[in-house]
Amino acid sequence: MKLGIIVGTTREGRQTPKQAKWVAKTAANIEGVEVEIIDLADYPMPLFAEAVSPRYNPSRTVDSTAQKYMDKLAEQDAYIFVTPEYNHSIPGVLKNSFDYLDWQMMKKPVGIVSHGTVGGARAAMHLKEIVSEAQAVPMSKFVAFSHMSEAIDEEGTISEEVAANPYGPQGALDGLLEDLKWYSDALAKARNETLVAA
Repeated sequence: MKLGIIVGTTREGRQTPKQAKWVAKTAANIEGVEVEIIDLADYPMPLFAEAVSPRYNPSRTVDSTAQKYMDKLAEQDAYIFVTPEYNHSIPGVLKNSFDYLDWQMMKKPVGIVSHGTVGGARAAMHLKEIVSEAQAVPMSKFVAFSHMSEAIDEEGTISEEVAANPYGPQGALDGLLEDLKWYSDALAKARNETLVAA
């Protein structure tokens, strides 16, 4: 499974990269998982303003940075979006990145890991709706991490005290990754069978 971990904010002083590193470290310990962190800060896309919906525009011309981001997403088998909560939702830059997509994430599983007020749960629930419109498969499990910036260091290492709680964020992440790997393997097989049949 090629797993893309998307850092969903570009804000100055953001804490989200620490959480993304924690997710990446945990996922890298799973056999058969290849991890890549995809930081939206490396893909400064302009505000989406195409006149026609990306899925219904055969003569579409895409911003070059957005195309690089779309190509990077297309390489992945599964995704985890790591997002803070802004005003009960996701950051505008993350929503903007979804507006550019057409079929890159179709029939691929998506996990969500959030942080912020109430663990970013409201952002996570909103993001599930957006993910479904991308024709992807949102996992029912997600990780809402309260006080994340205090529990994870700059290298993505979670404190021993927090990690020791079997019902805490580490256990939640382990469960999410287990589901994500199962769905990724199953959906990849189905996509390949469809391609062969075509």
